[in-house]
Amino acid sequence: MIHPTAIVSDTADIAEGVEIGPYSIIGDDVSIAGGTKIDSHVVINGPTTIGSDNHIYQFASIGDDPQDKKYRDEPTRLVIGDRNTIREFCTISRGTVDDDGETSIGSDNWIMAYVHIAHDCRVGDQTIMANNATLAGHVHVGDWAIFGGFTGVHQFCKIGSHSFLGMFSVVNRDVPAYTMIAGHPAEPKGINSEGLKRRGFDSDQIRNIKNAYRTVYRQGKKLSEAIDEIAAIVDTQPELSVFLESLRSSERGVVR
Repeated sequence: MIHPTAIVSDTADIAEGVEIGPYSIIGDDVSIAGGTKIDSHVVINGPTTIGSDNHIYQFASIGDDPQDKKYRDEPTRLVIGDRNTIREFCTISRGTVDDDGETSIGSDNWIMAYVHIAHDCRVGDQTIMANNATLAGHVHVGDWAIFGGFTGVHQFCKIGSHSFLGMFSVVNRDVPAYTMIAGHPAEPKGINSEGLKRRGFDSDQIRNIKNAYRTVYRQGKKLSEAIDEIAAIVDTQPELSVFLESLRSSERGVVR
């Protein structure tokens, strides 16, 4: 199932059932699990590990050197999970030794055309990145986050689980879990209630999340005061734990 015009390194580990299309290049130290489909004109360099049942569309560049002027050919890696869709012209770089040497993509992500995921990023599961969304280096993305087209995220930012980033957003601070943001620079716009409904959150849970959001954004409290207030009720409202952790773990400050 490897097209005769494809070039596959002798050191690549290609499982049975992998499809590799015309003129694609699979470099040294690349591992691809069964069921993954690589369309034509894709370049994958290693060390890169790709799980099962992914679909990588034509002209994507996966696992190449990080776009970091400090990079000096150190052995770093890219790890991609299962059942991801990676569309045309996406670029995903390996990690750097300035971090822990790894860029990672989870499973069940929908990554649309021209998306760039830079070195040392960590993307969770079930995310959606619309066309031309761009993650600078060292960005961490939680599960179920959604990026509108042309959204740009500054290096070292954290994007919380279930958050929604509107089209053309410019993000230079951390986005708490459940939060919708938009604008240049990005500003908070409420919680992602529609997304939460689709994922099975009930009305009580969504109400509790809205109240926690108001505590942070609508009551004039210092962030530390809001965190303490949410922490006092998280045991009885466990859905707030993800929101609370995203506030506590922020190092760049949250979008406010």
